[in-house]
Amino acid sequence: MKANTTTSKKDSIGVFDVVIIGGGLAGLCNAIHLSKFGTKVVLIEKNEYPKHKVCGEYISNEVLPYLNFLDINPFDFGAVKIDNFELSTIKNKRIAVKLPFGGFGISRYQLDFVLSEKAKKNGVIIIQDAVLDSTFNEDFFFVTTKNNKAFRAKICIGSFGKRSLLDIKMDRDFIQKKAPYLGVKIHVKGNFPEDLVALHNFKGGYCGVSKVENDAINLCYITSYTAFKKYKNIDDFQENVVFKNQFLKEIFKQTTPIFEKPLSISQVSFETKKPVENHMIMCGDSAGMIHPLCGNGMSMAIQSAQIASKLILNYLKGNQMTRHQLEKSYIRQWNRQFKWRLKAGHCIAFLFRKDKIALTMLELLKGMPFLLPIIIKQTHGKPIDN
Repeated sequence: MKANTTTSKKDSIGVFDVVIIGGGLAGLCNAIHLSKFGTKVVLIEKNEYPKHKVCGEYISNEVLPYLNFLDINPFDFGAVKIDNFELSTIKNKRIAVKLPFGGFGISRYQLDFVLSEKAKKNGVIIIQDAVLDSTFNEDFFFVTTKNNKAFRAKICIGSFGKRSLLDIKMDRDFIQKKAPYLGVKIHVKGNFPEDLVALHNFKGGYCGVSKVENDAINLCYITSYTAFKKYKNIDDFQENVVFKNQFLKEIFKQTTPIFEKPLSISQVSFETKKPVENHMIMCGDSAGMIHPLCGNGMSMAIQSAQIASKLILNYLKGNQMTRHQLEKSYIRQWNRQFKWRLKAGHCIAFLFRKDKIALTMLELLKGMPFLLPIIIKQTHGKPIDN
């Protein structure tokens, strides 16, 4: 029997209403929303579901009404309710408050899988492949993949994450700037309050801690690559830097790893991005990233899909909306929903990188704890009407 070989000739072009590049939270929510109304959708994702990803895995309750609209209840799949927040500094001072909105913990491994199964049930075509190029010509997108697939669609949604080869190919502004951060994540078993999300600072970074499904604890931290490269490896960095925070040291030392080794991601950037590039609607991290310090990136990804899908459905229905109006409306609504919280996130992260300022801030918050929920609210939003 002859082995299958890849031919240089492209397969016949698949014609769809919408092609989605990237199958994370934003891509999958777009796919579910659009297919719910009979839109012909193809989603191209390079990874196989399910897959663990470097992520804080805490989601604000602000997205629950939208997930309900998509017929997804995260608590049916083991999500953990979270109502309390704890913050500590590198000097091991801490403060605890009630979360103003509340949230829940669920792993990307679980949530991405649940959403992908729902999308397929809705009739979405999900293809495991890598996109090589996307061009826009005569009011249509033409997308080609590594496995010689080709697609044509009226709309193209970019939800390919923090940093992609497509970003380079499209010569996006942020890609020219430094991406100086490194993220590390591990799941562990042990004792940790189920209703708590904690944020513990160490020199050069911070670590989020919260429960997810199956009684697992997610530990996810971010640091500057400059701080990390002084050490031999992740274990060495943790022993010499992360564990200077006594709360983190206690959690890491008194729990048992579930993963064989930590997951990591480099070249993380929080530079400003454009919500529309080359007529492609950008969603999730492709449109903009909030600092993990603020713990709301997953909520933003889900809500960006809600904004995009509603506008795209109106456009495809021919409701007297031009492509220019679609793009302008998306940019305006995206900015209204997220621009302020991104600025707030940048500001908070900047202050926490300054050790003396961070200590002064925490002393102030300990004396006036009512200020912390007010600060948290600056990085969160209200649910968008469906």
